Amino acid sequence: MFEQIERVPGDAILGLIDAFKKDTNPNKVDLGVGVYRDASGNTPVLESVKIAEERLLSSETTKSYIGSHGDPAYGSAVLSLVLGETSPVLEANRASLTQSPGGTGALRLAADFIKANLPGKAIWLSAPTWPNHLGIFDAAGVERKSYPYVSADNTLDFDGMVETFETIPEGDIVLLHACCHNPSGFDLSKAQWQQVLEIISRRNLLPLIDFAYQGFGDGLDDDAYGVRLLAESLDEVIITSSCSKNFGIYRERTGALILIAKDQEQMENVRSQAAITARENYSNPPAHGGAIVSTILNDNALRVQWLGEVDEMRQRINSLRRNFVKAMAPYGLEERFRFIEQQRGMFSFTGLTPEQVDRLRDEFSIYMVRSGRANVAGLSHDVLDYVAKAIATVVK
Repeated sequence: MFEQIERVPGDAILGLIDAFKKDTNPNKVDLGVGVYRDASGNTPVLESVKIAEERLLSSETTKSYIGSHGDPAYGSAVLSLVLGETSPVLEANRASLTQSPGGTGALRLAADFIKANLPGKAIWLSAPTWPNHLGIFDAAGVERKSYPYVSADNTLDFDGMVETFETIPEGDIVLLHACCHNPSGFDLSKAQWQQVLEIISRRNLLPLIDFAYQGFGDGLDDDAYGVRLLAESLDEVIITSSCSKNFGIYRERTGALILIAKDQEQMENVRSQAAITARENYSNPPAHGGAIVSTILNDNALRVQWLGEVDEMRQRINSLRRNFVKAMAPYGLEERFRFIEQQRGMFSFTGLTPEQVDRLRDEFSIYMVRSGRANVAGLSHDVLDYVAKAIATVVK
């Protein structure tokens, strides 16, 4: 029967990985894959993570299942990280956390939860958004629609966004990026978050906030502004959280689905449904990554060390953004790319066309997604001049 199965195109970003590996140009630069890289081009294991793993290696006594909701210590630590240690939502016992295999697993849990418990409701995604958002909600059978986010001149189209929000049917879900919007790098200001809250509340929409990059924008608490604002102001919110980036534990697949309800009783109702959703999907989440996170967050010294490492990663990314703009100055393109300095997180919607991206790859061995999305963290100060000259060549 397999002879009826057709081959489909591979994932575009995974294809870039293969092409980059095969490229023999010593000057090649990878701006495609969405992982943090240090000045040497490596994705490092944080020192705080190493210490936590050493402790776990010596103290772990079992490899038994941790339950569909995951490790309670992890759940408590991540809820405080996301919502704030003095959160009124936590004080009122309105929040439930289900540990998941990465942020992607949390999104699939959210999609399955919506399909099973909110039948007939559509989800609205920003245009553009992380491409896997489309596949996840399609696979779960949730109707998908879109709202404007980036305009034709490569700026945040907030007016178009709120205009569309005013037309979304009551009860539909809107997916919002908490910070470090992927792929654009354009984030909402605090005033804009307040406006979004007003529309969502008035029109009775359900926000699903994808929180994958906490700490990579302006800081752990600043990046959580929109999340905490909506969680404390609305009766119902869905949040998906990832520890892949800020703890650097990509391969450990450590995330969380957070469901916020009107009161504790309703929270227990939705929590029971989340357990069934997880059980029918993967049963139990992997334990190691969650144990690393809870070990760090529950130890004062390790937490301080980790906070310093997150600050260092964020500051490096923001420094690369500033210096990239300066590197474009000799080519008269400093103002054209000024927005890159203002964006946040690892990614930038550069405004380059697919044809220009192809030339960068073919002529200069500089790899990025054909949409023009570049991983700024893939740069280093050593290659800035090379990349700037190449971009100036294809742009002019």
